[in-house]
Amino acid sequence: KTAFPEQNLDNDLCWIVRAGKRIFIRGQTGRIWNSDKTIDTQDMYGQADNAMKNMDTLLKEAGATWQDVCGVRLYVSDRAYVEPACNAVGKWIKGVHPTMSVLIIKGFARTVYGMEVDLDVVLQD
Repeated sequence: KTAFPEQNLDNDLCWIVRAGKRIFIRGQTGRIWNSDKTIDTQDMYGQADNAMKNMDTLLKEAGATWQDVCGVRLYVSDRAYVEPACNAVGKWIKGVHPTMSVLIIKGFARTVYGMEVDLDVVLQD
């Protein structure tokens, strides 16, 4: 409910849900962890890097590592954002080799977001 205070939403969501070996992590954006501040809208590398930094925090909290990531979905609101956002994501998944989908969408819940990323995570044996 507090993620979008400017909207009248009636839902309670988790940042992380662990179901057996699967971990579901809420999509991350350029919003700085534990803050209402967001990386500048024109800095898509910075927004994506921040999103992945948030993911790193959440992976650790769930007992996972980057090696457990098997899929990445990157959403951007403009084709021009693909390259900088992909480069930032790539920095974090170097050597992991997950699948990756990049989707260009119309927009996000907040206009300051130009990208969002979510991960498919399966804990390894």
